Amino acid sequence: MAEPMEELRGKVAISCRILAMEGLVDEILGHVSARIAGGDEMWIRCRSPEEEGIRYTTVDAIRRVDFDGKGLHNGEPYRVPNELPIHGEIYKKRPDVGCVIHAHPKEALICGITELEFRPIFGAFNITAMRMALDGIPVFPRSYLVTRPELAAPMIEIMGKKPICLMTGHGITVTGKTVEEATVRALNFNTLAKATLQVAQTGRKAPDISREDIEKLPDLGSTFNDTWVWRYYVRKLKEEDLRLSH
Repeated sequence: MAEPMEELRGKVAISCRILAMEGLVDEILGHVSARIAGGDEMWIRCRSPEEEGIRYTTVDAIRRVDFDGKGLHNGEPYRVPNELPIHGEIYKKRPDVGCVIHAHPKEALICGITELEFRPIFGAFNITAMRMALDGIPVFPRSYLVTRPELAAPMIEIMGKKPICLMTGHGITVTGKTVEEATVRALNFNTLAKATLQVAQTGRKAPDISREDIEKLPDLGSTFNDTWVWRYYVRKLKEEDLRLSH
C-alpha cells in the first residue's frame, strides 16, 4: 500500500535533519528525495531565499516535482537542487528504488580520495556495515557536479544495482526502497567509512574477519536494521531539537 503523501513528505524532511545531525551533510549541501507512488514524480528537498541549512529542513522545503525537476508553480520561492539528475535519473532507471540520498560525509570523502579499500574488518559490531564491505562499494572516479542527465549516466552505470556509490572527491549516493532504509543505510556506510579511515590512521592493516565468523552472523531483518534504528534517530532528533530550543 502506498504511503500517505504528507507522511512521506515529512519523512524526507526528517531524513535531511537526521543526516545533518549525524554529520553526513553540512551547511546547505546535500539532499533527499522519495518516489511518489503511481507516476514519475518525487518529493525532493529544495532551497528557498530563506535557506537555513539541511539541519533545519522544514516540510515546506520538500516540494513535489517530476523526475526532470518540473512542477514548481510560478511564484513559489523554492528551487530544485542543482544535482537533481542524481535523483531523477536513478528513479527512471531503477523502479525498485523509493528513496535517493546524496550526502557529503567527510570520512567517506577521505577514504575515496586516498583510495582506501572498504573491507569486512569487523563483524557483530555492525553486521549491516560489514555486509556492505563484503558486497563491495562501487566507486565513481569523477568529482564534477551532476547537473545534467548525461553526467548522471556514467555514475548510475558504475553503481549498477548496488544501493551505494562513493563519488570520489564529492560524496555518496545511497538508495533504498523506503526513506527509512536509505537513511539507515547511509548512516551504516558512514560507520564503515569512519572505521576504515581510523584503522588506516593507526598505520596498521586490520585483517578481514574470518569466513567462519561471517557465516555465523545472522540477517537481523528490516525491522531490526531499519525500522527500530530509524525510530531511535527520530527520537534522538526530537531530544536534540528540544535541547537546542532551551
